[in-house]
Amino acid sequence: MSEVALESDRFFEHVPVMLQETVDVLVHKPDGVYIDATLGGAGHTLEIIKRLSADGVLYGIDQDREAIQAAKEAVGIEPRFHAVQGNFGYIDQLIPLELHGKVDGILFDLGVSTHQIKEPGRGFSFQEEGPLDMRMSADLTITAHSIVNEWNEEDLRQLFFSYGEERLSRLIAREVVAQRPLETTQDLRRVIQEVVKGPQTVKSVARIFQALRIEVNQELERLKMGLSAGAKVLAPEGRLVAISYHSLEDRIVKQFFKSGNHQGVIEKDFYGHALKPFEEVIRGVQLPTDEEIAQNSPSRSAKLRAVSYQPMEG
Repeated sequence: MSEVALESDRFFEHVPVMLQETVDVLVHKPDGVYIDATLGGAGHTLEIIKRLSADGVLYGIDQDREAIQAAKEAVGIEPRFHAVQGNFGYIDQLIPLELHGKVDGILFDLGVSTHQIKEPGRGFSFQEEGPLDMRMSADLTITAHSIVNEWNEEDLRQLFFSYGEERLSRLIAREVVAQRPLETTQDLRRVIQEVVKGPQTVKSVARIFQALRIEVNQELERLKMGLSAGAKVLAPEGRLVAISYHSLEDRIVKQFFKSGNHQGVIEKDFYGHALKPFEEVIRGVQLPTDEEIAQNSPSRSAKLRAVSYQPMEG
């Protein structure tokens, strides 16, 4: 999500990524049932509501209490809209049971919001002094602080390499262990800068922060759960739409959309024909335009994918 905080801590001004393109593929039935699984401050939600008829329904899900409140304020009095606080990994449990098998589209706009990044107290940004927190929900117990100060060197190395794709992960992990305790985002940044010199420093810092954020919030596991849970509640021809911002997310989305599972195994029928539960709505991937990137720089890494559910007979 891409959002810019206004003066009020509880209101988000939205710069949603690929807004028209996303809602165009998501809302294919004005009187349908839709879910914005990453509500944020309601950037995409406001546009979705515009496309709904009087009989349309939209559920907005977010685990961040501040985001839920901001979205309610942004949407205002709207009987077609229902905000639900919770983790989108449990979509099937967060919406009414009677809607299972009747959902016409689900949007996943992945990643951390600009509002969260710009809030120093959340600990997401390496540009500002803040606590090593990085929780998207206050209900979570693990923090970046506990990881960097309690994990052993090998576990840190593996984390930085796997979730940050950082080639100097071993050296950075060693320096973190040598320098701890680390209390703030700037403490961690200084440690990384001790290892990585020159123009690559900022990229390495960003990778380490990404790795910690993913682990704290269990983002990749949550994404797998959300896609699987979302698929369970779709109506025939219902759509899954996802915007990813880094290769780890996109790989999971691409594999699930292609095979319908997280192993990437395409099942076949008795005659050897591929059994694919989804059909592409967008061929491959859609990227933001140069104009959008110029106006909204966080969109530069975004990838939009969309599929429709095709129930398999038998």
